Order: sequence, then structure tokens, then C-alpha cells
Amino acid sequence: MSRIARTRRALTAAGATAAIVLAAAACGPDETDNPPQAAPTTSAAPSPAAGASDAGLPGGLPSLDVLKKWKFADWDKWAKQHVLPQAAKGFWDLQKLLAAKPKDPAAPPQQPGGDGNDPLPAPVQAQPISHPYTQYPVDGKIFFDISPTEHAVCSGTVISDPAHPGKSNLVWTAGHCLSAGKSSGGKFYSNMAFVPAFNSSGAVSNGGKSTVDKVAPFGIWDAVQGITSPQWEAEGDEYGSAASQYDFSIIQVKPENATGKSLEETVGGSVPVWFNAPRDQLKITAIGYPAAPPFTGMEMEQCAGGKPSRLSFDKSRPPMNVIGCTMTGGSSGGGWFSMKDGKPALVSNTSIGPDPSAWLAGPYLDDVAQGALDYIAKND
Repeated sequence: MSRIARTRRALTAAGATAAIVLAAAACGPDETDNPPQAAPTTSAAPSPAAGASDAGLPGGLPSLDVLKKWKFADWDKWAKQHVLPQAAKGFWDLQKLLAAKPKDPAAPPQQPGGDGNDPLPAPVQAQPISHPYTQYPVDGKIFFDISPTEHAVCSGTVISDPAHPGKSNLVWTAGHCLSAGKSSGGKFYSNMAFVPAFNSSGAVSNGGKSTVDKVAPFGIWDAVQGITSPQWEAEGDEYGSAASQYDFSIIQVKPENATGKSLEETVGGSVPVWFNAPRDQLKITAIGYPAAPPFTGMEMEQCAGGKPSRLSFDKSRPPMNVIGCTMTGGSSGGGWFSMKDGKPALVSNTSIGPDPSAWLAGPYLDDVAQGALDYIAKND
């Protein structure tokens, strides 16, 4: 997650010490040491976002209203400027998987201010999910490289593919788990892979020794393409900001060893995404793999956050959803679920949170998010 006061990416540099908060940059929620007491106004938000809905976004991108109306051709033109490097087959051995741990980000230069924020929720203690993860096969861990010596980790969810019903190869996560944002130069992270139901058997719990096939019961799925919001790519950084309000991404994956089955068929399901979900109908449960102390990154955890409150850095954009939760870095990108028509649907993902951990915030998924999903589904 990204911290608001301290951005917590759940990025993980191998061998790095993690005093993490959730980071928005690479695998943990971004953290805020001094949480905002009121929703930030546009003028109080970091300068790149100010007035974005009227004047357009940095980097020559159009206004929010225009982005919501982008067609396939618009997304395609933009996506071709942001290509995901192909993962090296067999890159993720057990040593690298276990070495990926959250990386500490720096504190943000300023806190959001202004009006519009709801009171922050009370902390909700994360609870471990019992092994094996047979009821949660769509949830897993995302691994990627920040640099040749920095192995990072986030959480992710298998989502339904509107263009390929029953055969999805799509995974939802945070934007900062795919790209560093405005400092990325249009480049996504490398060697990205998804491991559904990581450590379902508990083989590496409590320092246990194991093998890749035990830790990755459904295999390792290499990313072949990805898409994030233009807002995150243009404005995102290590700190909680207006860019966090669009901190989501979608990756398309393929198995390291082809079986003829899609990811959805392999794990036995997927979760639909509920766009523009009415906030008053939401009762949220967040799932992820927190890796910063007191967690180890080996266990799937959940928070029953209930009805979300609101947090905004730029009031021209949809406020983020906020729930009480003590998950730490490594949980970034993990799915937020609420019931729709009696079945779970994904309504957000972990983006930012404070240090020490007490609450999490995730983007409200509007028409821009729906456009990104429609694009990557049709671009298969």
C-alpha cells in the first residue's frame, strides 16, 4: 500500500529490512503516519492533481470526464506506450519467492487537508485464513522485480473476463504493483508473475522448508500484458496522493507450463468486478498477504471491514473506500469483496494505509476502471 504519510509499497527488496506500512508503490499499502482528519480538497492535494478534472492530467492526458469515455482505440494507443516486459520462464524459484519482502518508503511531503473525509474507522485486527485455502483459490501473491537485485511482492485476485466467460487469465491488483507511476518513464516492472493460493498447504508456514510445487499449488503464472489507470501512470509515486484514488491495475497471465486450461479453469473460479458500486450497499472484506511485521508474508489474512468510509485527496475524483484493518505491506493489491446478488464481487483493492497499521484505503472503481478491464479483455 502507499502510505498517506508514509507510502507503503509492498515492494520487497530481497534481504531488505521491512518496517512497512502498506505501500502504494510496489506491494504494500502506502502508509500515513498522521492520518488526514478531513478529506483533502483539490487545492490541498499534491500539485500535479490539482484541477485535473478541468485542465487535464500531467503528461498531456485528457480530463477525467474524457477518460471515462475512452474507447478501445484510445486505450490501445495509450497502452502501446506502456509495455510490460515478458517474464523470464522459470525465473521465480523458491529462494526468490521467499526472499521477496516489503520495502520501506519515505514519509510524504505533506498531508491532505480540506473537507470531505469521513472519520477514520476503528482498527480491525487481521485474521489468518485456515489452511488449505480451498475456499480462496482466486486470491494469491504477485511477484515482480523493481531492479535486478530487488524482488517485490503484492497481492492479487483472479477476476472474471467479460470477453472470455469461464476462461479468464486476468488478475486484479494495485497500480503501484505494476508501475512506479510518474517516475517509471512509461516502463512497467519486470519478471511479473502470479501465484494463486500461495502456501495453501502451509508448507512454508513457521519457517518450514518446501518446494515450489508445494508453495504454488496451481503453478506460477507469468504476466504477458498489463494495464493501469492513466492517472496512476501520470501522477503516482511513493506517497498517498490524488493518484491513489486510481491506484489499480490488471494483468493478463499465462502458465509457465502450458496445460490447455485458463487460470480460472485451473483454480476453479473467478470473481466479477462491481464497478460504480453504491457505497451504502457495501460490506467489505479485504484479503491479502501482509509481509511486514508482525506478519511474515506466508499467510493469507482477511479483515472484515464492514461499511466503508471515504477518503479523498482531490474532491473532483471519487473518494477512496476506507476500512479498519491491520494488514501491513505485502497486502497491497489484495482484493476487497462485497456481496452482490448473493455472490462475492470485487469492489476495490488495497492501496494505502498508516504506520502503525490501523486502516486501509482502496480506489473506488468507476468508469475508468471499467474501461481498462474492457480493453485488456478484448486485447487478448
